[in-house]
Amino acid sequence: MSNQKNVEEVFFKFLMQYQFDVESLDYSLIEKRRSALQTLSEISNSGINVFDISKREVVFYSSNFGSLLGYSPSDYNKLGQKFFIEKIHTEDLMKLSSLSVSIMKLFNSFSEDEKLNHKMISEYRMLNSDNKYVRLIEQYQMIELDSKGQIWLMMGVVDVSPNQEEYSGIKCQLLNFKTGKFVPIEPAPTVQIDLTKREIEILKLVKEGLLSKEISNKLSISLHTVNTHRQRFLAKLGANNSVEALMFATKFGLIE
Repeated sequence: MSNQKNVEEVFFKFLMQYQFDVESLDYSLIEKRRSALQTLSEISNSGINVFDISKREVVFYSSNFGSLLGYSPSDYNKLGQKFFIEKIHTEDLMKLSSLSVSIMKLFNSFSEDEKLNHKMISEYRMLNSDNKYVRLIEQYQMIELDSKGQIWLMMGVVDVSPNQEEYSGIKCQLLNFKTGKFVPIEPAPTVQIDLTKREIEILKLVKEGLLSKEISNKLSISLHTVNTHRQRFLAKLGANNSVEALMFATKFGLIE
């Protein structure tokens, strides 16, 4: 199975769940930002793109996007994102697409503000024009939601990593750039996944945005019991907070 087919199976297939009212999407927003994004890419010498979840494709590339790896626009204008997907190292591609699905699921549980305040930061290898693998840093953040508060447009900023030493696997983390809080995506190997039915039930209610008091009322149990269950699933998942717990539980398939 080709790299492109793998990504379609893991990531692009997942994107099919998003349903948009296409007529309500204001595509003039992309045109209004095009000049600013191009200027930003030139000033920072970073490659910038905008991914449209509705169309499931990149709808903007800065003119210098491929130059980090020695490519010119004529190399990728026809194939677009497929060109770059096929350049990602095989070992990194599946891990990266799988982690991206986990993060998208996590974003679905966020409030509208949280969706716009977080970015995914990852490091992986991509083949350059000299047929050598270069380690890149990519930052993705949501820049537009649709009228229902659903994630719609994502901006990607790509740079060559300052760390080009022997590769030790992809790195991925989530950053709340309003608070400066980093959340590592890969859970610790000591995580125990033995949540009880009640712990999973409470975790799902947390995902729905309910506070401990609201969960207490809904399940007709004491606030102390709710908080005890919350502390237990944090410990079992190796999570520091509810955001990490939701992310890990989603990754392990404990909740959808």
